[in-house]
Amino acid sequence: MGCDRNCGLIAGAVIGAALAVFGGILMPVGDMLIEKTIKKETVLEEGTIAFKNWVKTGTTVYRQFWIFDVQNPEEVAVNSSKIKVKQRGPYTYRVRYLAKENITHDSETHTVSFLQPNGAIFEPSLSVGTENDTFTVLNLAVAAAPHLYPNVFIQGVLNSLIKKSKSSMFQKRTLKELLWGYKDPFLSLVPYPIPTTVGVFYPYNNTADGVYKVFSGKDDISKVAIIDTYKGKKNLSYWPSYCDMINGTDAASFPPFIEKTQVLQFFSSDICRSIYAVFGAEINLKGIPVYRFGLPSLAFASPVLNPDNHCFCTEKIISKNCTSYGVLDIGKCKDGKPVYISLPHFLYASPDISQPIEGLSPNEEEHSTYLDVEPITGFTLRFAKRLQINILVKPARKIEALKGLKQNYFVPILWLNETGTIGDEKAEMFRNQVTGKINLLGLVEITLLSVGVVMFIFFMISYCACRSKRVN
Repeated sequence: MGCDRNCGLIAGAVIGAALAVFGGILMPVGDMLIEKTIKKETVLEEGTIAFKNWVKTGTTVYRQFWIFDVQNPEEVAVNSSKIKVKQRGPYTYRVRYLAKENITHDSETHTVSFLQPNGAIFEPSLSVGTENDTFTVLNLAVAAAPHLYPNVFIQGVLNSLIKKSKSSMFQKRTLKELLWGYKDPFLSLVPYPIPTTVGVFYPYNNTADGVYKVFSGKDDISKVAIIDTYKGKKNLSYWPSYCDMINGTDAASFPPFIEKTQVLQFFSSDICRSIYAVFGAEINLKGIPVYRFGLPSLAFASPVLNPDNHCFCTEKIISKNCTSYGVLDIGKCKDGKPVYISLPHFLYASPDISQPIEGLSPNEEEHSTYLDVEPITGFTLRFAKRLQINILVKPARKIEALKGLKQNYFVPILWLNETGTIGDEKAEMFRNQVTGKINLLGLVEITLLSVGVVMFIFFMISYCACRSKRVN
């Protein structure tokens, strides 16, 4: 009986040790299985989870607009007063609902090329008014005229056309006109062929962004979804290569196995440049652990602090010898128009930028941009892209509508918030197919290891106690 008891205790200890060893072996094996599965499912090819969600997003994406309604247009035009603005919004549109088109795989270069169709559907239930709401805003054509035509003689001719069309520095426009385009009365009088339709996002509907070419990740998963080339409506080839204009992904996804120390780079055709985000916090999104990455203030800093932004300092006077910060000149990809982008309400901008404007209230919670990325797959499950469109307006002696100005203005036109969050159904699928399996495997590994260690210790203590009794 003593021998049987001892043998049983030794066998139990051996089983416990075996379970512990098996659990220890299973951990790296499990990690290898997880890594293999993730690498397979994040490649952009037919049949993978990544490809299905990449072709057409399953997340509803909204673009909200807040318009800066100018309250004192006459005071500004005549006395060069501070511009008093009042934001009105949100006015909401559903976007990114169209599937990618002209998808072409190249097996030799392991790339995928495609077009991203553009479309916007107004959502009345998510808006404070209708598309026919009217605002007092900057006259886009009049403000751009001296920038596009600096010659004094030509400005004199343009001035006569501006007066004939009864145009002024500010105008009243509906939301629909301001966003998507209207036939400008001043430009319609110009006696030679030029585009006469003006709008902040004109043209948009029934157009396409691209052609994009991105890496599929088939040969190297660390390159998946990273943009190889971009041939947009606006030619970006004028940017010097060291400006690193086209870098990273389109922000819908990143290569898998994201680390907190990483800098996530992504390209946005809206702002004609690549930009980056850094880790901010760990967040639980519908039961899925995600990393929140946000745009740092350094992304909009002056070239003195951030040399990467030297391409966006295009002159020395307005930028105060490139020391002003918070706005980036993107005019070269907007046909030379004086378009500047910033964060909403000039968040992170130098005081001289916002000083001539009253009615702004920048705050990080409402006006910063962030991405919530699931770190194992690299999929972006929630995002908020926020930016502001501004027009630089300068005094022009030969144009009566602008000759009363005594200072330069970065006039805010509108700011937008493009948002998307993984839906409940997609979140459940993600938990079941990805995080659920990973958590289950991890639980099995830890359980086996823990049970094995406990069994080994218990049976060894029992064995030692039994031997001690026999000796006594």
